[in-house]
Amino acid sequence: MVSGQRRYAMRKIRVVVVAFEGILPFHLSVPCAVFQAPTRDMESPFRLRVCSAEGPRLNGAYGFAIETEYTLDELRQADVIIVPTWRDAQEAPPQALLDALQRAARRGKRVVGLCMGAFVLAYAGLLDGRRATTHWYATEELAALFPSVTVDPDVLYVDEGPVITSAGSAAGIDCCLHLVRQLLGAEQANHIARRLVVSPFRRGGQAQFIEQPMPTLAGDKRMARLLEDIQRKLHLPHSLDDIAERAAMSRRSFTRHFRQLTGSSFGDWLLAQRLSAAQRLLETTSLPLERIANAIGLGSPVTLRQHFQRAFRTSPAHYRRTFNAARAED
Repeated sequence: MVSGQRRYAMRKIRVVVVAFEGILPFHLSVPCAVFQAPTRDMESPFRLRVCSAEGPRLNGAYGFAIETEYTLDELRQADVIIVPTWRDAQEAPPQALLDALQRAARRGKRVVGLCMGAFVLAYAGLLDGRRATTHWYATEELAALFPSVTVDPDVLYVDEGPVITSAGSAAGIDCCLHLVRQLLGAEQANHIARRLVVSPFRRGGQAQFIEQPMPTLAGDKRMARLLEDIQRKLHLPHSLDDIAERAAMSRRSFTRHFRQLTGSSFGDWLLAQRLSAAQRLLETTSLPLERIANAIGLGSPVTLRQHFQRAFRTSPAHYRRTFNAARAED
């Protein structure tokens, strides 16, 4: 999807978020927070609109009222449409919304269902024959209601090209940052992540449920310092046995503890860090692939290309042409 960046180079990317009766304020705020202006002194690359599926004034949860002048007509001009949640898995959304989503999908627009919003996409038939996810407590219900959808209950988000779905709550931020990264590159996504004070890159395959999400013990703080050191020295091998020894743990204990803390295996985490570093170097330097591969610890351009293609569905050269046109010929 990175090729779309050139298409948007001369205009703002039009993002529409769909609101409805009873919407939870947090779920509505997630895409709005990501797609607002990155800083006060920088113009946003997005034109964000919150539209209503059920009239100009909506009664949100917890006593909130939401008023918007924008209707489902906004979906006709949208580049990206986000359904941030849905109020009831058993309730079919308004037919006008389903029709609008189907038309947008036929035009090749990106349609995103965050958390329970995956049910809206499923009711619209956009998930038929595709992988999808939703909040972990609703994955079984999604699979039961829509047997033609392959539901993955263990991941943060699933990118199926024109359709993206995410797990619940904060996983929506990861999903939206993933979309920003595809549209505008890693540096822009990292900039927004820093403003939001969140991790800039969590791959979609990371587990939804993390038993111990924040370091709380002395050993966890030691682990955090260890991982920071690894990030600074990605060019080194970092074998699992060596890292476990540095953490003063057995290989088995380290593996279990690492997954509890991060929701990922050490190997997957390390590869994600290396690929994120590769994105930044492709965007900001004219270094040849051989030097980039060595700098991030992947050894050879062939290995870098293989992992990059698998993770981002594009080649490093194409990524550089898209996000670093000034250096693409180097």
